[in-house]
Amino acid sequence: MSIHENLLGGPPPTHLPDDPGPRELLASGGSPADAAATVPTSSLAWARLADEAFERGSVVESYAYARTGYHRGLDALRRSGWKGHGPVPWEHEPNRGFLRALHALARAAQSIGEQEEYERCSQFLKDSSPTAAQVLG
Repeated sequence: MSIHENLLGGPPPTHLPDDPGPRELLASGGSPADAAATVPTSSLAWARLADEAFERGSVVESYAYARTGYHRGLDALRRSGWKGHGPVPWEHEPNRGFLRALHALARAAQSIGEQEEYERCSQFLKDSSPTAAQVLG
């Protein structure tokens, strides 16, 4: 028996491939808009755009950015073998862009009165990564 064998019978954790470009651009002071324009598949860039919009009170704009990051993340998860459920660990840094976008989508949905979407996204975040749900609030 392998030490990494899943004894609960659920799907294995999904680990997205690392794409350090957007993360490095943002860390070096680049804007989220530049990061999204340079690497439009980056959930992290879209999540950061959503955060900025939300902080300035542009909730509908935040919702649109978050939804884009969420869908880009779903595409990446599927390409990585994800079957629609299972862990997406926060501890694996490349997963954080998707998890941040999912959190931002839940937050913005709640702010515009989309209670069902808020609840669905909040539960999806908790199911994907309890750590992300705790860290992101």
